Amino acid sequence: MSKLNFPAYTFRFKNRENKRLIFDPIRKKFVVLTPEEWVRQHTVQYLITEKGNSANLINVEKQLILNETKKRYDIVVFRPDGSIFLIVECKAPHIEITQETFDQIARYNLVTQATNLMVTNGIVHYYCRMDYENERYVFLEDLPKN
Repeated sequence: MSKLNFPAYTFRFKNRENKRLIFDPIRKKFVVLTPEEWVRQHTVQYLITEKGNSANLINVEKQLILNETKKRYDIVVFRPDGSIFLIVECKAPHIEITQETFDQIARYNLVTQATNLMVTNGIVHYYCRMDYENERYVFLEDLPKN
């Protein structure tokens, strides 16, 4: 897998049926190592190690219902009170972050009502704070701590 724009982290890998798997500490199981999963696992480690979020307050790859359609978000970080601090959209490193990506996470956020958004392809990271009063997002230099 390619080098990403994150600190170096240690991961557990294994091979099964000619597929490379990576251990997801949130889902507590090995999952197929795709380029997007590589970004997702780095992001999880970043949120825990660099930003001090408890693994117990993080969900990965959960379903949400948007306009009667089932969707899956990549990562959500909760606050201890159960409100959502952050929703993250991960893309594979070769996928360019476009307005369409921001539109996707904004649609998911109609359901989650997170305070902050993060969009990453592992190379480029964007952080936003939601300004619900003015119906816009404000870009941030860095992700605030929960």
